[in-house]
Amino acid sequence: MSNLLKVGQIVGTHGIRGEVRVYPLTDYKERFEELKWVYMDGQRDEKYHIQSVKYKKNMVILKIKEINTCNDAETYRDKYLYIDREDARELPEDTYFITDLIGIEVFSTENEYIGKLKNVIQTSANDIYEIKIEGKKAPALIPAVGEFVKEVNISEKKMIIKLIEGLIE
Repeated sequence: MSNLLKVGQIVGTHGIRGEVRVYPLTDYKERFEELKWVYMDGQRDEKYHIQSVKYKKNMVILKIKEINTCNDAETYRDKYLYIDREDARELPEDTYFITDLIGIEVFSTENEYIGKLKNVIQTSANDIYEIKIEGKKAPALIPAVGEFVKEVNISEKKMIIKLIEGLIE
């Protein structure tokens, strides 16, 4: 498990005072109001202090103390924002951090090894788990719903899914 959690990505600038537009990588974008600082691109050597938080459509507008001009802000475009795991919000039951899911082994309900979870695709309806199957080029795409995902054990790095015909080709 990573000690840092990715919470957003800077996608552009906002205004002339160095504010940045952030695409939130969290289900609860208001969580930025609870943060005092973030790391950039997973580098723990420097904290970036959050001075203010605003919202515009699905974006978060941050004023970061260390960024003071539009030109400065532009240099941070495409950088990811991270927090320490211990500063994370407590998750509801059956909810997981994406970073904890990536790389776990996936088995069928009959204990047949299927592959490793490679990616989590976030959609408006539900997440989709992309599973890399050994010996196959195309990954399997599994909806992250209880009908298919029967068990997730983060500490054992194991997921159990119910296979149905056509789910994995």
